[in-house]
Amino acid sequence: MDMLMASALTADANAASPHVDAFCLNTRVAYDTDEQAGNLSGWRQTYDQLTPGAFIGSVDELCLNAMTVFCETTSHALRQTCEVGSDAYWFGIPLQDNGPGRIDGKLIAGDALAVMRGRDQFELLTSGGYRILGAVVEDAELRRYAAEVEQVEFSDAMLSCQVLGLGKTNKSRLCETLSALLRQAQTAPRPLSAVAVRNVQACVLAILFDLGIPRQTADLPERRSKPDRSWIVMQVRDYVLAHRDRPIAVPELCRQFHVSRRTLQYCFEETLGMTPMSYLRAIRLNGVRRDLAAAPTTLPRPVQDVASAWGFWHLSQFASDYRKLFGKRPSESLREALGYSTEYNSVKGCAGSARVRTTISLSH
Repeated sequence: MDMLMASALTADANAASPHVDAFCLNTRVAYDTDEQAGNLSGWRQTYDQLTPGAFIGSVDELCLNAMTVFCETTSHALRQTCEVGSDAYWFGIPLQDNGPGRIDGKLIAGDALAVMRGRDQFELLTSGGYRILGAVVEDAELRRYAAEVEQVEFSDAMLSCQVLGLGKTNKSRLCETLSALLRQAQTAPRPLSAVAVRNVQACVLAILFDLGIPRQTADLPERRSKPDRSWIVMQVRDYVLAHRDRPIAVPELCRQFHVSRRTLQYCFEETLGMTPMSYLRAIRLNGVRRDLAAAPTTLPRPVQDVASAWGFWHLSQFASDYRKLFGKRPSESLREALGYSTEYNSVKGCAGSARVRTTISLSH
């Protein structure tokens, strides 16, 4: 799974973070085309079966605050008359090449996605054994994200072509990300938190803007001077440390420092050679490591308490990230720190010189 999506899915603002009322996860199976046509939330559709045989279809659907992500499978060739809600945009990404799909007569090539605004009815022709991923984004959310995070002025003309070519590699990345999101949501022990929902929506929009949505912005990353780039990185670092008890997502940083997502990415990659989220995750993990190492001089706390103080609430992901960065489990760091304390205290009654020699030995 894309690391950005993994971070979005595991982010929680606090342990008691409320779960959003708009969150829902549905899996529906249909044995009739009319039933299948009604299984997508918020759509007005009519399906006509074009090839003989018993029909079967399914829909896996994740509904969030301002976005719906789904995967639809249909067994037979269909003519579909479709219209999504008037305040949204639909992005459709065919998953496999059992035959071509067409939107209003235009071929959806193997390296392309289809797009349609909600107030316009369209016709979709699909072959037998067709699987398609979809993302439906509310118009207001798309425009807000474009203005605040990408710093572009979104217009309907940007998505008027109905078919957007991505390239096979980019299309594969988009499919893997959306598929992983659906799988993760299906296996999660509880609904996503409000913070995780916002992060997931921002992650999907970031990928769509990266791969398919044309853009023009006045905030060009290459126009930033080297001191300016370094200043942005330092300001972001200070901001994250000042809010250490919760994970900070890229959209929040863009709004806080009035930079586009591309500029933020460029500043970090040019200055530090890594993405903003990788660096900020490392900063928080280092904070945990220092607090665990300070256990002998403070009242020892469980690893879970230290991790949560630095905004890590998905403990298995935290433990995996910690071990990947430091080559050891967080519990091992705590045991090492407490072991040092015990050994140090055991020689407190010795002469000062012996105590210094013991300390030097332990520091190597």
